[in-house]
Amino acid sequence: MKLGFVIGLIIGILLIPVGITLYFVGGYAPVATSAAPMPFEKTLANTALQARLKKEMPKNVPIEPTEVNLMAGAALYKENCAVCHGLPGESKTAIAAGMFPPPPQLFHGKGVTDDEPGETYWKVANGIRLTGMPGFRGTLKDDQLWQLSLLLAKADALPESVTNALTHKN
Repeated sequence: MKLGFVIGLIIGILLIPVGITLYFVGGYAPVATSAAPMPFEKTLANTALQARLKKEMPKNVPIEPTEVNLMAGAALYKENCAVCHGLPGESKTAIAAGMFPPPPQLFHGKGVTDDEPGETYWKVANGIRLTGMPGFRGTLKDDQLWQLSLLLAKADALPESVTNALTHKN
């Protein structure tokens, strides 16, 4: 009786990875950007991201949110981020509309103004897997990463000059 239970338990445990493998190999997993998320996809991804942020995000901001730094952040944002994350007063681009998960429109609603600048810095520097968010650590300097992060942290209270720089085409 005990041997039968143990064998049944082992077979049951082995069936789980086999079932998951068949789900993916059989083409049942949603991979199109228009498909609904997989079960627990958002929960697992968000849990992992929050744990990594808690462990690695910088606690201190090495530059001040001066108008000069915010203007530099605005120029960097327009060049590197706006195509996915939008600009104040503009609708989503075709690229943003076709992405899954949809990129947050950072100048519509609360954006990331309630996030610590260190959290935004970590996301900009490292990117977020399986979201389309690239990491910019290899292409932007550390001060530039902080300028972007401060711009986004202050997005709901930017000086008029910075808002104008974001809304006017160059």
